Amino acid sequence: VRMDQALLLVRNELPAQGLRLAALSGSCHQCLYQFLAFVPPSNGSLRIPGAAAVMVNTQHPLTLLLNSSVGDRELCKIQYHFGEFGNYSLVVKTLSTSTKTVSCDLVINEGPINSYLPILFAFLVYTGILAILIVGRLFMKIDPVRNWVYKKLNPRETDRLINSELGSPNTTDSVSSDPTPRLWSAASRQRLRSLDTFRGLSLIIMVFVNYGGGKYWFFKHESWNGKLHFPSALFSRFVFIMGTSISLSLSSMLRWGSSKRKVLGKILWRSLLLILLGIIVVNPNYCLGPLSWDNLRIPGVLQRLGFTYLVVAALELLFTRAGAESGTLETPCSALQDILPYWPQWIFILMLEVIWLCLTFLLPVPGCPRGYLGPGGIGDFGNYPNCTGGAAGYIDRLLLGEKHIYQHPSSSVIYQTTMPYDPEGILGTINTIFMAFLGLQAGKIILFYRDQHKQIISRFVIWSIVMGIISAILTKCSKEEGFIPINKNLWSISYVTTMSCFAFILLLLIYYLVDVKRLWSGAPFFYPGMNSILVYIGHEVFENYFPFKWKMQDSQSHAEHLTQNLTATTLWVIISYLLYRRRIFWKI
Repeated sequence: VRMDQALLLVRNELPAQGLRLAALSGSCHQCLYQFLAFVPPSNGSLRIPGAAAVMVNTQHPLTLLLNSSVGDRELCKIQYHFGEFGNYSLVVKTLSTSTKTVSCDLVINEGPINSYLPILFAFLVYTGILAILIVGRLFMKIDPVRNWVYKKLNPRETDRLINSELGSPNTTDSVSSDPTPRLWSAASRQRLRSLDTFRGLSLIIMVFVNYGGGKYWFFKHESWNGKLHFPSALFSRFVFIMGTSISLSLSSMLRWGSSKRKVLGKILWRSLLLILLGIIVVNPNYCLGPLSWDNLRIPGVLQRLGFTYLVVAALELLFTRAGAESGTLETPCSALQDILPYWPQWIFILMLEVIWLCLTFLLPVPGCPRGYLGPGGIGDFGNYPNCTGGAAGYIDRLLLGEKHIYQHPSSSVIYQTTMPYDPEGILGTINTIFMAFLGLQAGKIILFYRDQHKQIISRFVIWSIVMGIISAILTKCSKEEGFIPINKNLWSISYVTTMSCFAFILLLLIYYLVDVKRLWSGAPFFYPGMNSILVYIGHEVFENYFPFKWKMQDSQSHAEHLTQNLTATTLWVIISYLLYRRRIFWKI
């Protein structure tokens, strides 16, 4: 028995008929039952029941269907959520020979294990470490304790400070005589720590998920439509905060006198580097010899980030107007004074969305219904097995070629799709641009209402509510029945509005705690947020190297996988902290 599986033993006590066992996952929308096993009839004379053992999935509730091999008559249907590593028996027998009533009884032979205990233990460990750090920080505010620590770390310097006219060292004094750290830290305070904290939080969780997330199913992407699993929001948050950073960085460069031509050159160069690095990272071939151009994957996370950055930054640079961020431009509606100055950008983005809608719902796809948004495979009762992703998948296969896109989409597990499909494909990039533009709008709010914290917070709340209302309309508040379901693989417009709704709220909370009230420094997420490109590329390149990965004693243990994945993720936090202390930042 492997992870996310249970053993099911089917015992057939019916003397004259065999059984066909099929199953349907509760997360598979409009799917066909999948055949699991044939159970032979019992040997009536020897009273030996027919038996068959199968492995069943424990991630989602299952519907088991038993049909008779004689006339294919349905005997019973059972809905049950099996537990991981459990041992079950399904006993099929006749209750009454006269009425030929058949009973199907599910028996637990051996109870499932509690797979969530490692998560609880890890939570307690990290909570304990956090508590120790908080207590240590409080103790360091006590002068005798602080002086003793400084003296132990650097006795000569501490004695010099104590014996000098400066008195006891405090938090504003430097242990080193070099004045550079003080100047640098003063400059760093002008930077919004909440943005780096937001970026670092999304990045570190993304690293943990990419490393395996302890092999828990809820740390994996949703097969197709619906529930927003933890990983589904990570990339979108990264895109969102990239848009916010674009607004602030371009404003800073232009304010300091950089010409638009020079800034455009930087935008083009950075976008090109991101795309090239992305192609290298998604095509690892370190020990397998030369990589063939025939199966080189072209789309990827960094590639999409690079192209999105190019479009959003160039759009902002092209249409930015002096006075828009300072509020000196007159607008006819004061409630929209942080939106109306940027109406050319909004028209461009809305035109992109019209293009996405037209291509998605009007583009003819061979062998598929127009406007198809399904996963193909066994979904939609198996009527469109080769239509995975509809127009989005068709465009990628047509323009890039089947061998140059992702070969193992998340839909292949539940929906058993056989067509390659890339979640970072061409059509979805349009909505990624929209997501980044909404992040840019958040940056505009921060610039427009500079130091007006109540105004910034209220605008974030309004934007979150508006995006939430749009999502509710598009999805009809349902998983499958909306006009446009939430779908991370397609990067549907409802996915973008839903994720931006949560992103505005999360940025609001972090901004309030870190930059307004200063109740939290942003640590430890602030450090990887300052070195996001290095951490992302590093975790991809060194994924299979020690100490980020090692041979396990039990590869089917969630505890071992969780320990390995959390250790690897923590190492990247430590690395980013050390780089921060040494002022090493990899900027593209």
